[in-house]
Amino acid sequence: MHIVLAGGGTAGHIEPALNTADALRARDCGISLSVLGTERGLETTLVPARGYALTLIPAVPLPRRVNRDLFTLPRRLRIAVAEVTRHLQQTKADVVVGFGGYVALPAYLAARREGVPIVVPEANARTGLANRIGARFANAVIETVKGSLPGAETLGLPLRHAIAHFDRASARAAGMELWQLAENKPTALVFGGSQGARHLNEVVAAAAPELIKAGYQILHSVGRNNSDHLVTGLPGYVTVPYIERMDFAYGVAAVAVTRAGAMTVAELTAVGLPAVYVPLPIGNGEQKLNAEPVVSAGGGVIVDDANFTAEVLIETLSRWKAEGF
Repeated sequence: MHIVLAGGGTAGHIEPALNTADALRARDCGISLSVLGTERGLETTLVPARGYALTLIPAVPLPRRVNRDLFTLPRRLRIAVAEVTRHLQQTKADVVVGFGGYVALPAYLAARREGVPIVVPEANARTGLANRIGARFANAVIETVKGSLPGAETLGLPLRHAIAHFDRASARAAGMELWQLAENKPTALVFGGSQGARHLNEVVAAAAPELIKAGYQILHSVGRNNSDHLVTGLPGYVTVPYIERMDFAYGVAAVAVTRAGAMTVAELTAVGLPAVYVPLPIGNGEQKLNAEPVVSAGGGVIVDDANFTAEVLIETLSRWKAEGF
């Protein structure tokens, strides 16, 4: 049996696909896997690093307004569908599983034309256009947040083994050693994902001196493309371009400051880490919706991006520290 996983662009699309692939591979039941992506996304590094074959197809962004891209969409879509069709034929694909992003719609259309069954898992509380279209003719539709897609089965989001089976004690010990953090201080973990990290970086850098005075230490992933935001020379403030072992980071953290992508919210909930969620102010508003059920249950607070300032962050984290989290 060969399963084709289609998910690319951001980690929010790629990680659920890779977590699903890992679970299938762990069953060791003769299943072969391949992943579809584009050269524009994080999949070019994340997929090979996890040991999976990556087939690149042309990216097909779906325009949200009338512009030149809208008029070239049919031609670009035909080219991408043809590329996916070749892959399905070459691999003798049995199932296509799409996780959204630029690669998902061509995968759904090619699978439908070839008669290959389609599974659509939706990670976000508000569904993107590609998955809304694919869900109309999919054989199975799965949602993380109830009510995201009509007729979907609510299963939640597939997590990495290290998160689903989180061992806080060992993760904390490894993280403390890796980043040389102090055992007697609470750690604020800051990360912004592959998009939208710059505003978080600027606010946290401005707040860092006061947060350190208040007793915090900070572990801050600024993003691979934001090397200008790396900080040195401020004791208690550790900045890194990227965190490979997020389980180690969760292990050392007392609180997180982050965006509200579906995978981020799911992982923080799974490990029981409170967060200041700052939803990305672009897209279709799904990030705020992702975080709302967790915040309603006492798992943190939501701060709109426009209101996220150093003063707000200092006040929030100082209050949480005084309350003992």
